[in-house]
Amino acid sequence: MTEQTLILDGARVAQDIKDGLASRVKRLSEQGITPCLATILVGDDPASATYVRMKGNACRRLGMESLKITLDAGTTTEELIREIQKLNADPNVHGILLQHPVPHQIDERAAFDAIAIEKDVDGVTTLGFAQNAFGFAAYPSCTPAAIIAILDYYRIPVEGKHAVVVGRSPILGKPVSLMLLNRNATVTICHSRTKGLGDIVSQAEIVVAAVGKPKFIQGDWIQDGAVILDAGYNEGNVGDVDYEECLEKASAITPVPAGVGPVTIAMLLKHTVDAAEKQLG
Repeated sequence: MTEQTLILDGARVAQDIKDGLASRVKRLSEQGITPCLATILVGDDPASATYVRMKGNACRRLGMESLKITLDAGTTTEELIREIQKLNADPNVHGILLQHPVPHQIDERAAFDAIAIEKDVDGVTTLGFAQNAFGFAAYPSCTPAAIIAILDYYRIPVEGKHAVVVGRSPILGKPVSLMLLNRNATVTICHSRTKGLGDIVSQAEIVVAAVGKPKFIQGDWIQDGAVILDAGYNEGNVGDVDYEECLEKASAITPVPAGVGPVTIAMLLKHTVDAAEKQLG
């Protein structure tokens, strides 16, 4: 690591966001409203259960309510959508999060799109994606929003920079590409099947790793001074970037863990508070 390499501390950014939310939650409470995030877990995947528990704990620490809905692994698409519709109709629920992945028999896209746009605090609906593309989404997908929040917190310029996003999922790679484009970056979207990927990444001033493969981004792909945001989380607390190698080249880099992850949860809380305030008018 060079002297100038900046470690982008996600825990610090997340705490800053949550500090700003505490007074807002208190004001809502004084008016009889407790911001409530409903989480839906289908099946018994241990990693998903852990993520849901972390989100619930984060809500409670901030004085928010967490409503946990657990459904059997054999739940059908229709049954899941009925549960979502109940939450849509509940005025005490301000945000809905469907933990993914869902079991194979469920049409995940249909389930996501059943979430009312005003409660889509995780930014998973087709309508939310479209609004994000046009630059006016109230609740963009939380991990892309976290990446932008980290760049903003550390005042890392985006305009005019060449950003390479490795990953194309509809809730991470694609939306973060659009958010960077809306900030006037020049964006190249790649994925694990891109030919000559290392050569393309080597042109990037900002690298977003969102491919879901451990240590996929190699150090010799990185140009000197690049900013690296690792949105991956793999078994063994390993990101999508070969951290030690890339650290030698980067001007700034997010660690895994304590990088993008904590900020993602903070953005979910922020979106839920935003939704509660909108309901209040």
